[in-house]
Amino acid sequence: MPLCRITLYVRDVEATIRFYVTHFGFTPLRLEGDRIVELLTSDGGANLMIHPAGKAQKMGQSLVKLVFDVEHVEAFRARCSEKGLEFGPIHQADGYAFANAKDPSGNSISISSRAFRQKSGGDGPPPPDHVDQT
Repeated sequence: MPLCRITLYVRDVEATIRFYVTHFGFTPLRLEGDRIVELLTSDGGANLMIHPAGKAQKMGQSLVKLVFDVEHVEAFRARCSEKGLEFGPIHQADGYAFANAKDPSGNSISISSRAFRQKSGGDGPPPPDHVDQT
């Protein structure tokens, strides 16, 4: 069963829509009488449902991070910077890179090349031969 929608509770619906449209290419779907705006992907990923937050909800206090797969983290980070989105430093992990930021409502987001790293088990080149240095 695929994960198809993620709901984000936000204070500024329009700023959040602009953010995800501008930086990640979503297309807004607005239905008359519906207070939720669904942001549709063009690549088969999960859609985002932008929902006005209730007064008692605290922004940015979530244990969820939205991770967007990008093959070239540095290049994507630079393009976002030109449009006003600043990511933190690029971190190197086990064969991939990632950087973190926040959306206008304080939700954690990340760009990551993890989906593009070489898979273990034969897809990558073999490890180098051991060199005896004794």
